[in-house]
Amino acid sequence: MQPLHESNLTSLPLLTKGKVRDIYDIDDKHMLIVTTDRISAFDVILPTPIPGKGRILTETAQFWMKKTASIVPNQLADDMALADYLTAEELIQLDGRGMIVKKLKPLPVEAIVRGYLVGSGWKEYQQSQSVCGIKLPADLAQAQQLPEPLFTPSTKAEVGDHDENISFERLVEIMGEEKSNKVRDIALELYKFAADFAKERGIIIADTKFEFGEDENGVIHLIDEALTPDSSRFWPASSYAEGSNPPSFDKQYIRDYLESLDWAKEQATAPELPDDVVKRTLEKYQEAQARLTENP
Repeated sequence: MQPLHESNLTSLPLLTKGKVRDIYDIDDKHMLIVTTDRISAFDVILPTPIPGKGRILTETAQFWMKKTASIVPNQLADDMALADYLTAEELIQLDGRGMIVKKLKPLPVEAIVRGYLVGSGWKEYQQSQSVCGIKLPADLAQAQQLPEPLFTPSTKAEVGDHDENISFERLVEIMGEEKSNKVRDIALELYKFAADFAKERGIIIADTKFEFGEDENGVIHLIDEALTPDSSRFWPASSYAEGSNPPSFDKQYIRDYLESLDWAKEQATAPELPDDVVKRTLEKYQEAQARLTENP
């Protein structure tokens, strides 16, 4: 598959470009999300695309949104076909990387759910026995499953900036108590459902992030992406053990590679990825998708 680092559609007006997604306008109620093969790490867009990654993310997000529709409505506009809005050449260019969605008002936070003690949460726990300010029991190990999944929201950063973890109290200040409670409860329910589903297929979802929007009636919807290797930390259950960070099916592999380089993350220009890192990353994404979505 040819990599798509940047989409170039002329049939629809471009609304915005994010770290990974290009968004085009369709009408006053719908837009097209193109998930490119770009990949970001440490809030920097890398110059090397992962060929086919955009299709994997698109298909995986659609799979989960349909699977969880009984928990929360989602952005998908399944009654609209891409072929009605794009040329044949543009459809070939996207090659499965596009989905038509409803226009919804995004909520100003990322809803992060952590089920295991890892990453930045582990670093904080070592210092203060807490994760995002939430106190935890003593003597927990790295990668240990938490007594209960934690809802740890963060602000949404602009491209190039860093997300900032916030307390639930701060979330209430931003969105109000009723909406904050709804987002927390939906995020935790989504995580628990997905974690159980994935575990039956040999994958542990250590943590994940959700994004939500609301319609004109204030009904909360699941938007953006959901439970993909870009937005989640997937571990193979067969090699999981407390006390160490397991190998993963997500872009942690690229983060680990970049950590081995002499690269200052503050620099906007990131290094190119070697072919073997690109190949191995794609294989991880493909395996995660196959395990999760085949024979559901």
